[in-house]
Amino acid sequence: MSGPRVMVVDDHPMWRDSIARDLGEAEYDVVATAGEGRQALRIAGAVRPDVVILDLRLPDLPGVEVARALAALPHPPRVLVLTASGEQQDVLEAVKAGASGYLVKSASRPEFLDAVRRTAEGEPVFTPGLAGLVLGEYRRLAEQTPPDDGPRLTNRETEVLRLVAKGLSYRQIAERLVLSHRTVQNHVQNTLNKLQLHNRAELVRYAIERGLDDE
Repeated sequence: MSGPRVMVVDDHPMWRDSIARDLGEAEYDVVATAGEGRQALRIAGAVRPDVVILDLRLPDLPGVEVARALAALPHPPRVLVLTASGEQQDVLEAVKAGASGYLVKSASRPEFLDAVRRTAEGEPVFTPGLAGLVLGEYRRLAEQTPPDDGPRLTNRETEVLRLVAKGLSYRQIAERLVLSHRTVQNHVQNTLNKLQLHNRAELVRYAIERGLDDE
């Protein structure tokens, strides 16, 4: 298997097995599955997956708590929530807990596999209609948080950051700036390192706090 290492966490065995099978057929390396939150955390700490597909409804721990604990691991995976709920509160709590993306289970197989790919590449992925909700929440929080000067970014890093804040994908940014996809990824990673942030969702909030999404 040449794809990213993926772990599936869902308490329904048939659904869990179906997801794992779809991922395997798409050449992802499914390194583990789990049906409970505590079990998932033990396994994730040992196998170090790149991506965790996480349901929010688990029998022992809320999925939000599992996402928060995964984000605190020494080698934190990217978390894609895959759940039945599209409720606003569930989405926002998952993102605040560190989830990279949020997809409802009504998504098609191609939509799901594309979401896993983009999550593995570090892009935030949301069911259509939910991205605007998350950006709106970041704007609301930004109004309550006075910005500081922060580290100095290069002009190109600032340009990429501005487009990230507007919700463009890495491929769209690459086309807009006539850069390679890899170059855009490198700029984003350098910016994350400079700002001591952990994921693109945090980067979006940083940009919104400084009004870059309105420029």
